[in-house]
Amino acid sequence: MSPHIGRSARRLEDFRFLTGRGRYLADIDCPGALWGHVLRSPHAHARITRIDAAAARQCAGVHGVYTAADLAGLGPMPCLAAVSPLTVPPRHALAVDRVRHVGDPVAFIVADSAAVAREAAELVEIDYEALPSVVDGRAALADDAPLLWDQAPRNTAFHIQKGDAAAVAAAMKNAAHIVEIDVMNNRVVVAPIEHRAGIARHDAATDTFDLELTGQGVHGIRRQLAEFVFRMPPERIRLHAPDVGGGFGTKNFLYPEWILLLWAARALGRPVRWEADRTEEFASSAQGRDIAAKARLALDNDGRFLALDIEMVANHGAYLSGNGPGAAAVAASTAHGGIYDIPAIAADVRGAFTNTVPVDAYRGAGKPEANYIVERCIEAAARKLERDPASLRRQNLIASFPHKTAMGMNIDSGGFIDNLDRAVLRAELAAFETRRAEARARGKLRGIGVACFLETSRGAPNEGAEVRFETDGTVMVAVGTESNGQGHETAFAQIAADRLGVPMDAIRYVQADTRAVKSGAGHGGARSMHMGGAAVVKAIDATLVKARQLAARLLQASEDELVLEGGGIAVRDSKRRIDLSDIAREAGAFGEHVMNMTDVFTFPSGCHVAEVEIDPETGAASLVRYTAVDDYGRLINPLLTEGQVQGGVAQGIGQAMLEHTVYDSESGQLLSGSLMDYALPRADDLPGFDIELVERPTAANPLGVKGSGQAGCIAAPQTVMAAVLDALRPAGVETIDMPVTPERIWKALRR
Repeated sequence: MSPHIGRSARRLEDFRFLTGRGRYLADIDCPGALWGHVLRSPHAHARITRIDAAAARQCAGVHGVYTAADLAGLGPMPCLAAVSPLTVPPRHALAVDRVRHVGDPVAFIVADSAAVAREAAELVEIDYEALPSVVDGRAALADDAPLLWDQAPRNTAFHIQKGDAAAVAAAMKNAAHIVEIDVMNNRVVVAPIEHRAGIARHDAATDTFDLELTGQGVHGIRRQLAEFVFRMPPERIRLHAPDVGGGFGTKNFLYPEWILLLWAARALGRPVRWEADRTEEFASSAQGRDIAAKARLALDNDGRFLALDIEMVANHGAYLSGNGPGAAAVAASTAHGGIYDIPAIAADVRGAFTNTVPVDAYRGAGKPEANYIVERCIEAAARKLERDPASLRRQNLIASFPHKTAMGMNIDSGGFIDNLDRAVLRAELAAFETRRAEARARGKLRGIGVACFLETSRGAPNEGAEVRFETDGTVMVAVGTESNGQGHETAFAQIAADRLGVPMDAIRYVQADTRAVKSGAGHGGARSMHMGGAAVVKAIDATLVKARQLAARLLQASEDELVLEGGGIAVRDSKRRIDLSDIAREAGAFGEHVMNMTDVFTFPSGCHVAEVEIDPETGAASLVRYTAVDDYGRLINPLLTEGQVQGGVAQGIGQAMLEHTVYDSESGQLLSGSLMDYALPRADDLPGFDIELVERPTAANPLGVKGSGQAGCIAAPQTVMAAVLDALRPAGVETIDMPVTPERIWKALRR
């Protein structure tokens, strides 16, 4: 039994956080730093006809007021999504001639303090010529919709097809039953607890940049800054992140503010810092989801699934964010059909430009949308065929492995039927009608929903790690994935301590620094243990080879005589032994950097059950019970895994029941622009979670792990919606979209 892997160890980093010793961007003192403020567009769509910053430049304490003309030598921000063909209009750090969403950056003011910069911004005179706007993805694709970009006719960023349309058409023709759905995966504001912030420095002597930021993928952001924007060697730009207070994907990307900070630091010869406020985050930080879908599911007379046909329209906002199209056009296709044996699947996906904040990867990134579609289809089929929803699902689950899906994914392992059976049992589904009757007696509508999920976990392919024994007895573990609250400092220490036979407190974890970490694809796609953990294992193995060579010299023995035991290397059948830490003290620090070159996916899966009660007089829905049975392969730390699941489920519940990003259809104004108008889930919105974790290791990596960071967010929306619809059907309500707010439910009941 492993001494560390599989143990629910308390997080090492929590003592630092709970005692106020965390080091977040706002905690960093930077003597002599100036402060930046971004002046943003109040219009959703307008031409800029005049900018006069003379009065602002004359303000005491103001060091510079910059517009797009000042940044003319910089390149536009790239979109690197693997989608083709793809129309990528230029996105500059400051708007050139035209603004395309409320919050679009127009000017950057740098002053002695944030307050002075904000005051000066009030003096910048900008004349706008308002233009018609469009905020809905489907509406934007209409022939008569306002056009955002001349190079994107009908506001189309891309239009792709995946799967086998001919096979789907044939199956539909011969099907005994076809159900159709039209659903909206609502746009969400990501809203991590820590706002985006950064501090930029420039060394004129070496012409090098330093950017400390609240980021999740520093190597990728550096590459974009160097290659596309500043057009300079990447080694002349250092990016590093301190502790980061949440991200959920939105901090993975290059933003205009990072460019502005670096440019201003070079122009003024002083450090420049910027911290967003919550209102700025709502109007400028990448948002999530916003995919409208129509789908048809074909079944035979016995209820077997024959084919799934999907049409999706993804609203990408005014610009294409760094990986924006990847969620709908790439990631979703890996999860279409979920955990069901569907012989033929086809997907038609279009990306639309609208006058809204750009959309990019948000926890799950395409997989929640794909799972939501198939699960809503199955729910509709169960009602049409008058079948028990859980039974219909069970009949069509993938039962043997390996299994190649209709979309080409090779699922190596799973226990889909067992997960469903366990969840139904734990949720006491058989006794639900008694609970429904009791609620009815109290004047409430009670419903239960069963739904499943398939995660396709990998994120970016390939990952690097370095392991090095230091002369002070510590072991440095540097990984290219980056934590923003997940507990990497603990989980990676468990892996290293287990494989090396050293105490966990001997491990020094290093991340999120392009100078200290040789390479990295960052956080995202539930990839850290699958890709990063496997890289650490390989780096440890390579380091131990070097340790054996050094030990052979120090112990005056041949390598064939040596064995690894208890944190040291010993000569077989003798008392000669040396600790690994002593090898470094005697021979100097040593270690290896290794690249884990793989593009293999893992397939976390599970079955969730939700129960809701609805007050028909007010439309208020309460989530009263939630059960989950999930498979994440081998568990490095069950405590951390359960925490990841709980957080993901909470966010999925938030999207299903509360969160709604609303733009005015006429003006394009963001109506849900603060936490006064945008509801995030609170503790009293959630029940206790009953979670069972079933370990079914994968062969996709040496640890046997499957990613757990996104799964709860993938599973919860369709589970909650199935429960709500089950509660509402006795009142004649057959369909409803997320979020199921009291107003929306009340109106559905009145209709």
